[in-house]
Amino acid sequence: MAGDAEALPQAVFPPSSRDAFAANYPETPHVLRHSLERHDLLTLDALAKLAQALPAGSIEYNRGDLPIGVDGKPGSNGLSIAETIRHIATSNSWAVLKNIEQAPAYRALLLRLLGELKPSIEAKTGEMLRPQGFVFISSPDAVTPYHFDPEHNILLQLVGRKVMTQFPAGDAAYAPDTVHESYHSGGARELPWSDALAPGGTDYPITAGEALFVPVMAPHFVRNGPESSISLSITWRSDWSFAEADARGFNRLARRAGLEPSAPGRWPATNRGKALAYRAARRLGLGG
Repeated sequence: MAGDAEALPQAVFPPSSRDAFAANYPETPHVLRHSLERHDLLTLDALAKLAQALPAGSIEYNRGDLPIGVDGKPGSNGLSIAETIRHIATSNSWAVLKNIEQAPAYRALLLRLLGELKPSIEAKTGEMLRPQGFVFISSPDAVTPYHFDPEHNILLQLVGRKVMTQFPAGDAAYAPDTVHESYHSGGARELPWSDALAPGGTDYPITAGEALFVPVMAPHFVRNGPESSISLSITWRSDWSFAEADARGFNRLARRAGLEPSAPGRWPATNRGKALAYRAARRLGLGG
């Protein structure tokens, strides 16, 4: 397939997938079909070149034989990012290229994909804000540890297969409120793991040609299949997601003042009051 957005099929997400997305967004995980299995911008060689062109802060890569729970970043694998990607079948690694929209061709691809879903997105959560793309390249059997993310997210599987285990978003049993609050003040997105949490997870296996929707801040971990894997995350924010984050910031301030604040509500709760209060506190220099 040619390496530009205009050369894609008329629709990467078929009508059945667009209908399923519209019915389930923004709170229900679900699997979709897509036709982006091969693309010149998403080959290992193209991704290795992209990795070398991106700023250092947009690249993360680690050993693949990690536990589900990690304490902080586990460190690199001793290879360069280009070597890691080009030899992903044997490098025992997982790598993520962040904010691929910094490269014009990848931004065009991202916006082309999100454009198909934009009407359904904006009908429920308002304007689609801050579109971002992330590419994951994983060795056989690699593990992406337990964590959460602040974006609405669709993970498109392009090569290989993996299983994402998701846990209920907003449930403090799987991600304590204090961890949410720490994350939104600059803490890590990795979450504390215990095997006692495992029964609460739901496994979503996906293979090339399938995609998985991940709600905002839904805890999850990923196990790669027995082959190398390439996946593309297309993500966006909404006024709702920003309000949820700012309500967490407000709760952090309240907790520091000795209070026990209630957690923000999940969509369609607006969390507007706490969000506005926190934004005012930040303007006064009190949000740190």
